[in-house]
Amino acid sequence: MFVLFTFLAHRFLPKYDVRMQLLMFQIRMLRDRIDDQRIVPTPEERAELLRLGNEINHDVADVMLVVKPQIYRRWLSPRAKTRTPKPAGRPGTAEDIVALILRMATENISWGYKRILGELKKLGISVGLTTIRDILKRSDCPPPPEKTKSKPNLPWSKFVSAHMESLVACDFFTKPVYTLRGRFDAYVLVFLHLGSRRVYLSQPTFHPDEAWVMQQARNMTMWLDDHGIEAKYLIHDRDTKFTKQFDAFWNRAGVRCIRIPPKAPQANAFCESFIGTCKHQCLNHFVCFGLGQLAHINRVWLDYYHTQRPHQGTGNNVISADFRRTSAGPVKREERLGGIVAWYEREAA
Repeated sequence: MFVLFTFLAHRFLPKYDVRMQLLMFQIRMLRDRIDDQRIVPTPEERAELLRLGNEINHDVADVMLVVKPQIYRRWLSPRAKTRTPKPAGRPGTAEDIVALILRMATENISWGYKRILGELKKLGISVGLTTIRDILKRSDCPPPPEKTKSKPNLPWSKFVSAHMESLVACDFFTKPVYTLRGRFDAYVLVFLHLGSRRVYLSQPTFHPDEAWVMQQARNMTMWLDDHGIEAKYLIHDRDTKFTKQFDAFWNRAGVRCIRIPPKAPQANAFCESFIGTCKHQCLNHFVCFGLGQLAHINRVWLDYYHTQRPHQGTGNNVISADFRRTSAGPVKREERLGGIVAWYEREAA
């Protein structure tokens, strides 16, 4: 029996030792590639390490690589067995503070770590600069802008929201018109002031040539003056009807023209939304047999849009400054265009 045991030990122990050395070497390789050299085991992991170490009488000096052997021996002391382990490291930053830091970083793309630190100090929140940096890095927030850039890059949505009062968007839409000579597309040019949501609609035409477009631009400048709107930017797509002369006219008026990227109607979302609403709620219900009929429908719709229709973008308020809410009097229904355009109001007492 002893001979058999000796034979088996000489046969299998070398392989076992080599496998152990291979595992130990791979653990060392992994440890060398870990940024944080300190690994803090959980209470469950600590209990499992102690259980396995007890199998070899706690002789772990050459195999304990997760923690230092002296730390393992400290776990064996009677005091350690009765004491609840404390969380390692400094206390973490409160979740509401982390959320506030991320909110400041995402809502203010030009702010750096120190700017966020200053805002937190104003709010009575004491957080270190490195803590702010670590929180933003863990959350994959963009790094602070380069200090050499006097004009950091802004997302399109941020640019639009920052210049609402001085932004005007324009676009064309068409409506089929049936005449004695056949079916033709009538073109209407829309100008929309983003800040107030006020809209200017051109007269419809079958021939939107350069002269007609330039006349609408002149009409729009007078409309802006009448409403006291000071435009600085004009958004339009890359339609060939927006010629170089069109842009030059606006540049001379102190308005910078911005062409949206190709096939990106969402960059002109306000104008696209108005056109979609106008067609869905009004124009799609009519078959037009002349430009005069289309112009009349547009006038009625535009008057309703400005004076009676509540707008979600303005807190469900009416655009017209003359509109007055009242809770006195019976409610009645008003309608135009055969009931396609309708609203409710109270009768005067």
